[in-house]
Amino acid sequence: MLSKHGIIAKGTAILGVLIAVLAFDACGVSTSNSAADAKAEAGANSVATEGYKYGTVEFPKSSSLCSSPIAIALEKGFFKEEGIDAKLVTADAETRKVGLDTGRFPVTNGDFQFFPSIEKGVKTSVVGALHKGCIKIAVKKGSNIKTAADLKGKTIGVDEIGGTPYMAANLWLGDAGLNVDPKNGDVKYLPYDDASLEFEALQKGQIDAAALWDPLPTIQEQKGTVDIVFDLGSDPKFAKRFCCFLYGSNKIIEEKPDEMAAILRALDKARDYIAQNPEDAAKIIAEKNYSSITDQELATKLLKDYDYSVQTDENKIIEDDVNYFVDGLKKIGFLETGDTAGFAKQIYKDVEH
Repeated sequence: MLSKHGIIAKGTAILGVLIAVLAFDACGVSTSNSAADAKAEAGANSVATEGYKYGTVEFPKSSSLCSSPIAIALEKGFFKEEGIDAKLVTADAETRKVGLDTGRFPVTNGDFQFFPSIEKGVKTSVVGALHKGCIKIAVKKGSNIKTAADLKGKTIGVDEIGGTPYMAANLWLGDAGLNVDPKNGDVKYLPYDDASLEFEALQKGQIDAAALWDPLPTIQEQKGTVDIVFDLGSDPKFAKRFCCFLYGSNKIIEEKPDEMAAILRALDKARDYIAQNPEDAAKIIAEKNYSSITDQELATKLLKDYDYSVQTDENKIIEDDVNYFVDGLKKIGFLETGDTAGFAKQIYKDVEH
């Protein structure tokens, strides 16, 4: 799927990040290269893109299984078939958002957590889907906490306040009737930069539950140290919905529609390959270090669970899921729009491909 996202920041904060990153990029360009060096670099780039209709295109790389279709499209030659010389570059959540905004990155994986950022002005749209489920809430093995209602008055660990596990937990709790107001809600959240520390805190009783990205909740469940009380991939209200979407740069959608269509075709091929060949996909991802998961058996299980298959009438499904999460985020106070239907329509762009 995709890294952790802190995306409920106010518009000024997002613009500040955008300006800061752009300034850093501009200042980080060396001015000491000789003309010969510049010519050599240009020559290398031309060789790298020779025979590719769309030249070299950068895609953000993450250690999450969510971005597996990008890795598989590169390794299986699906990008090449579409005339794209794909280059993967490491990029955190903020860099990816800035890359989408400026058109440096044509697409990236993300989830409904991006919606508030779009509301605040990030120029990106949902252009496709990736998979279902990848967030779980764990409690200590044998805990009396079994349902969302049982978490009233409790403390939940998260990777960051405003991140996707945080939002997913709030959607689940809000549906159960709990107050999820950030200041006076029924549940308290504690952020942990390190998921291992979060699990340690859970075992010591410093928190009552841990909301996390896979694979760590699944690994701990297999070890017998935790019980899973919420699984985004199997919960009745979320199980059939895409949680991780493909976000496209509005700049590329508008200025290079053919290139965007080619990228989406390549990624559809990759998703289909993962769905049909999860063992081989897991082997590629593990051996080429495209994910932090090195256990191929575990990676295969998760790829199967997440269901990367391209579905019939997928555009309608994506549109419905976008509407669902817009309504849910509005209900629990993470979106400000008064026109949820209009905002959902703004977020999703059906790109012909």
